[in-house]
Amino acid sequence: MPQITIGPDITLHVSDLQPILYGSVTLKLTDEAKERVEAGRAYLERAIDESTQPIYGINTGFGSLCNVEIGKEQLAQLQENLVVSHACGMGDQVDPALVRMMMVLKIQSLCYGHSGVRWETIEQLQTFVNHDILPVVYEAGSLGASGDLAPLAHISLALMGKGEVVYQGKTLAADDVLAELGVAPIALAAKEGLALLNGTQFMSACLATGAIISARLLYQSDMVAALSLEAFDGRPEPFIDSVHRVRPHIGQRLTAARMRDMLEGSERINQPKKHVQDPYSFRCIPQVHGASKDTLRFVLQTLHTEINAVTDNPTLFPEEDMVVSAGNFHGQPLALALDYLAIAMAEIASISERRTYLLVSGQRGLPPFLTPNPGLNSGLMIAQYTAASLVSKNKQLCTPASVDSIVSSNGQEDHVSMGANAGGKLLDVLHNVEGVLAIELLNAAQALHFSNLNTSPFLDAIWRSFREEVPMMENDRILHNDMVAARTFLAHLDIDNDLLWTDEA
Repeated sequence: MPQITIGPDITLHVSDLQPILYGSVTLKLTDEAKERVEAGRAYLERAIDESTQPIYGINTGFGSLCNVEIGKEQLAQLQENLVVSHACGMGDQVDPALVRMMMVLKIQSLCYGHSGVRWETIEQLQTFVNHDILPVVYEAGSLGASGDLAPLAHISLALMGKGEVVYQGKTLAADDVLAELGVAPIALAAKEGLALLNGTQFMSACLATGAIISARLLYQSDMVAALSLEAFDGRPEPFIDSVHRVRPHIGQRLTAARMRDMLEGSERINQPKKHVQDPYSFRCIPQVHGASKDTLRFVLQTLHTEINAVTDNPTLFPEEDMVVSAGNFHGQPLALALDYLAIAMAEIASISERRTYLLVSGQRGLPPFLTPNPGLNSGLMIAQYTAASLVSKNKQLCTPASVDSIVSSNGQEDHVSMGANAGGKLLDVLHNVEGVLAIELLNAAQALHFSNLNTSPFLDAIWRSFREEVPMMENDRILHNDMVAARTFLAHLDIDNDLLWTDEA
């Protein structure tokens, strides 16, 4: 089981989070984390005892109720009430892997000692991660401003033995699972409910998940495009380094270099061509794919900062003797990045569908719809329809969520980021991109059967491996099964993709 180390002395990278998406992990907390957390808690307790002024969320109400003071004997009840009243999620259940990511990121944020939680509360979160107890969280409910309140409230419920969790593949009552494991529910102390609920961990988990998936898809889009280029008898000139050296966007040069590497040794790419130019969906692969890679680089910068940050409120500064109520829980940086990445990845599907269209169009010696017997057989005609449908759906999903805002909490929270909605849309877009690339792969593999020249050793190995899963279509058959198999093939393809994991770049 992969191990992830968490603490204020650890810089967390997006690549460290990748194992979380594929199964359970073991979480280790550093000694520095315990020292910082215990020091922060001790400072908070002194501040509560000595303060003659209200401290937001600690001895006051929340949101627009911030001017209502709460007596010391009710501070713990205040935190429990906060959690149960804010567990207002609706809609579909969030993928349990995303919930696992949320808990890891929440622990990292709390470990800096600026949140005032007790060490045992962090240990409870650690227990949930290490036993793969994944609270049931719902997609709708966060405005992405006062933190991801509703999603984080559902996680916090489970720590208290309330609500439901997914454990060993089953949805069960949280208190039953804790009793089975001999784990006691926690009773929240002053400030802890607020620290657990305020934070950007749902948005951050969506962006981290989206970045990891996007990195894979961006590599695979180059690979599938190279297969399509070979199948369409494309020209090699658009990938010459001299072209990209005079317009040196990093992603553009990376894409051109990758295409050259993948095409190395191909007989087909170097044969004489009758056509002078290729359509843009082939000729401009470096420019279009490269721009999306550069978007991912920007997203990784934002994400790297966010997952190593304190995002709850109020924030404690023991060394400066300050408790500050501010706005680090506002998700605007994430909302913009989530929308930007969704747009960039939708373009990968858009250009992919155009290449699929050209492959089935009956040009350059390829039969219409890539069937040996057109007319009697429809071949891959309707697979292109499906790709077009997914591309159109992505266009609708790419309307930015971050330009929207709705006043909440009686006007106290008067500008919100809507980053949680942006996160859900991004993951939907990426699911559609996977489908479109799978359809292009299906078409490219079929089209290569009509060539009498060899492709490159690299692409030939990919093609032959794919053909073991999806054989050539001589006559019409149920294409849904082939498209699902193509998606599965891409999802499980082992690739070398380390060039995109430069979080500070």
